[in-house]
Amino acid sequence: MTIKLFNTLTRQKETLTTLEENKISMYVCGPTVYSYIHIGNARCFVFFDVARRFLEYRGYEVNYVQNFTDVDDRLINASIETGLSVPEIAERYIEAYFEDMDSLGVKRATTHPRATENIQEMIEFIQGLIEKGYAYETNGDVYYRSLKKEGYGCLSHHSLEDLKSGARVEVNDLKESPLDFALWKAAKPGEISWDTPWGTGRPGWHIECSAMARRYLGDTLDIHAGGIDLCFPHHENEIAQSEAMTGETFVRYWLHNEFINMNNVKMSKSIGNVMSVVELRKHFQPLALRYFLLSTHYRNPMNFTEDTLKQADESVSRIQTAYENLQHRTLSAQVGEVDGSIVSQLEDLTSRFVAEMSDDFNSANAITVVFDGVRLANDLVSREVITEETGKLVVKWFETFAGTILGLIHSDGKSLEDEIEALIEERQQARKDRDFALADAIRNQLLEQGIILEDTPQGVRWKRK
Repeated sequence: MTIKLFNTLTRQKETLTTLEENKISMYVCGPTVYSYIHIGNARCFVFFDVARRFLEYRGYEVNYVQNFTDVDDRLINASIETGLSVPEIAERYIEAYFEDMDSLGVKRATTHPRATENIQEMIEFIQGLIEKGYAYETNGDVYYRSLKKEGYGCLSHHSLEDLKSGARVEVNDLKESPLDFALWKAAKPGEISWDTPWGTGRPGWHIECSAMARRYLGDTLDIHAGGIDLCFPHHENEIAQSEAMTGETFVRYWLHNEFINMNNVKMSKSIGNVMSVVELRKHFQPLALRYFLLSTHYRNPMNFTEDTLKQADESVSRIQTAYENLQHRTLSAQVGEVDGSIVSQLEDLTSRFVAEMSDDFNSANAITVVFDGVRLANDLVSREVITEETGKLVVKWFETFAGTILGLIHSDGKSLEDEIEALIEERQQARKDRDFALADAIRNQLLEQGIILEDTPQGVRWKRK
């Protein structure tokens, strides 16, 4: 089954083909690490994590690069405000980013390059653009000549006239054109800086990704992705400078996810409705956040409300409970042949899931298929007799599609999470010791966490409320 992707550049779905057979080079713009990431940032990182997982399921070796912008105006401003150095601030929020992403089940990229680790590559890139006539130096700044590059505006589908009239341009008499953008910025007193042939300074934003993408993935990438807000000017400028430098097509497929609104209002720091992931994790289980971010097609806007998060929490708990109940039921199932009708149903579920994800990574419809799997699992659990082989087959289906690809269940091969298991064992020992007050206290502690215990002849069974 072919994979279709909606290419922002062509504004149509295209069949995925790769430069190298069974290999994909994929670059996703990472965070600027001056603060905690918000739920809008997380949509990009969670969704393209799932896209990568699905591509790996389909047999591709994915070289996945996601950068950190660890030097720019916002980090410098944070440094001035806090008295910490730019590297100290960057390190703090890179650690916070990984803590957030680990909780949301986002796999580490193949490479997480930092801008400050690639300064020499940027300097050489800029020098090459100057030599080719695409960039010019003035008073220690270096600017890119946007009007020299044929097709500038192709990604955002704007003409040069539209871009000129709509540009919000700072007063700068040093630029040849209002559309020219900074490749390098001369250092101000006290700022972090590096030495270059044209003076001391630091890189502009756009050059960072072009230089890092080229270093780690080559002149042409299969997929470049990010939030829709990056389409212009960031990705537009990446195309201009990269193709001017190499003479090659920079990216074959451009993918962009849409915004998240907060209670039907665009999320904006100016109005104070930005929700950080670290704050949301205090109130909702991380898998509920992940479920929410995957429950709408990535090219459609989303609306965040407390109710939608509560619904997401209930939905992901339904999936987890069905999976764990089936695991538990399988432990006491009888040995026997696999049920042929169940095999047929799983084949149908698999075919539908793969079809939805192959159609521009439609995670929302793929989740619908998972809930059909939930109904199948619940039906099996309710049967008087099932075979162990049948149960294991359905458990494996959940671990692959709800777990490995969507990342919506804890599928570590255990029927109990470590913390809950430890508490249950402690309660069992307390009962043996006839310390019923402690046993009841542990039961109540688990109940407060939404865990219900059932004492059965086969042992203690638990489920979420």
